[in-house]
Amino acid sequence: MATDLVGIIGGSGLGDALVEHFTNAKTLTMDTPFGSPSGPITVGTFGNREVAFLNRHGQGHTLNPSCVPYAANIYAFKRMGVRTVLASGAVGSLREEIAPGHLVVVDQFIDKTVRRQGSFFDGYGAVHCEMAEPVCARVHQAIVESARTLDRRTHDSGTYVCMEGPQFSTRAESLMHRAWGGDLIGMTAMPEAKLAREAQMCYNLVALVSDYDCWRPHEATQEKPALLAEIISNLGTATENCLELMRAVLAGDADLVDGECPCRTSLGLAVWTPQDALDTEKTQKLAPLFE
Repeated sequence: MATDLVGIIGGSGLGDALVEHFTNAKTLTMDTPFGSPSGPITVGTFGNREVAFLNRHGQGHTLNPSCVPYAANIYAFKRMGVRTVLASGAVGSLREEIAPGHLVVVDQFIDKTVRRQGSFFDGYGAVHCEMAEPVCARVHQAIVESARTLDRRTHDSGTYVCMEGPQFSTRAESLMHRAWGGDLIGMTAMPEAKLAREAQMCYNLVALVSDYDCWRPHEATQEKPALLAEIISNLGTATENCLELMRAVLAGDADLVDGECPCRTSLGLAVWTPQDALDTEKTQKLAPLFE
């Protein structure tokens, strides 16, 4: 497998539309030391890029955010040669100016998850990766520049609050997230971004705004079926916008995969446990992450 693959993680709508444009496509089923990924991985050529796509929630959207096998997904990508991940995910907006249907090229996260495997290195040793800048600045700029060529409302930056779910926020929580400086609320970016950093991969996320979070009350006269239909319509619009952006990024000439990127050496000073204290079997299991 090539070692310059661009991996895309997203929902079925985005993936189906992208995969239609793959040439030489094939589907791979993989297993990892951390279990099976969310589903099969489709690999093919898009323009002049080798691309791998994984549906985060599985075929038929059967996995809720707390049940997504994040570690298996990232490990499988790394082992098969993915070095850059372009992720997408639906979010609620915490800001008036970030309206439903908009896209946000996320640059910061607040992690509130508690039930998920947040590191590859539990039971292995003390491994501390830098996360001050949690996305790849180089690829982030490439996405922003591609967005500027399109007639789609895309915000260049935003802070994504990742909650555990699967329930949505209370109004008190939503107001708190705004006070924290959050711009978006979602359930899937973490620990995905942390695990990508531990795997020494470049990671970026485009958020698809489906609605305003509950800090902003809906019209009292709007019935719930109509509200749900509106949210689904907004998500459909955002998905189409994201698809157009992903196509522009993949068709562009930016170096999405760069072996000299700082993301690719994030484990260089991260292992604090002495080498002779590390378990040999676990070291072999984790070897792909260090490549």
